[in-house]
Amino acid sequence: MRWHSFSKYSGNSEEPPFERFFKLFREIITHTSGDLPEALEWMTEIDREYKLSNSNYGIGDFIKDLKEKGFLDENPVEGTIQISGKMEQSIRQGALNEIFGKIKKSNKGDHSSNITGIGDELSADQRPFNFGDDIDTISITDSIRNATGLFSDSQMGIRENDLIVNERELKAQSSTVLMIDISHSMILYGEDRITPAKKVAMALAELIRTRYPKDTLDIITFGNDAKRIELKELPYLQVGPYHTNTVAGLQLAQDILRRRKNRNKQIFMITDGKPSCLKEGDGYYMNSFGLDRKIVNKTLNEAAICRRLKIPITTFMIARDPYLQSFVEEFTETNNGKAFYTNLNGLGDFLFKDFENNKRKHL
Repeated sequence: MRWHSFSKYSGNSEEPPFERFFKLFREIITHTSGDLPEALEWMTEIDREYKLSNSNYGIGDFIKDLKEKGFLDENPVEGTIQISGKMEQSIRQGALNEIFGKIKKSNKGDHSSNITGIGDELSADQRPFNFGDDIDTISITDSIRNATGLFSDSQMGIRENDLIVNERELKAQSSTVLMIDISHSMILYGEDRITPAKKVAMALAELIRTRYPKDTLDIITFGNDAKRIELKELPYLQVGPYHTNTVAGLQLAQDILRRRKNRNKQIFMITDGKPSCLKEGDGYYMNSFGLDRKIVNKTLNEAAICRRLKIPITTFMIARDPYLQSFVEEFTETNNGKAFYTNLNGLGDFLFKDFENNKRKHL
């Protein structure tokens, strides 16, 4: 097992034993990138150190409950156990509660609009029928009422100009690309930045998936290159021996969004802020020392292209290094986008910078 320093676990002793163990397990499985044997080894070590088990409930009981509740899948042929899709969703939901549970609920970010049009929900507004309106929007009661005012019972009939339709509330649908930095700097100098990055990514993905199910969400990772991944892969992300090719990530995001039909498009980028790599021909131009102006300028060019395409970029900065923040501010200002800054210990406590509206506040 890798070396880790454990601090005293202060759980709620009144919680059911499974829930107490489960919260800790969900946190550890995120740190281990879905490595179940390692996570259970951590659980055993913490239990040994802080006596989480008692005579009525232990680690063995917890593993049995995980299986019975569908959080673990067992392969009877190979004799292996792995986390299930239900567990993956629970990890995302836990991240959503941790990240956004600390932010005061409001209508900010809602897709609702104060105008009517093509949408899902009926409004109180009505208007005459126009050619091309959907039949299911016609108010039968009001249309018949119009018709009966003009005809006797023997002449009953409905003409086109009798028809009344219910307006629907217009809700703007969005297409989002979520970019996640998996470069080596995300674990450099003993700092674990990839775990907070995964938590933010899973929280954002779960928020979009559950609150805005008609939106589209595409997820990409970027190191030396950029590639598209599936939602279910998020808990298992690991950094590699990679540099940070932010340009490749932004270009792939643009390609994906060009194929999306929604008018509203956006990019969420989770990073520690320092681009250090470019693709040149069959090779790479790399410089991990400081902020290379050649790389920075190419990255800023992509931010400007996104601005011209009306694709705002929201950067989630998983670091508070002043020189990295200075780059993110320049990048965000070029795109006229937004940036959130958080340190590793205050996940969910964001410093929000909105260059479009020139606002700065803590969330």
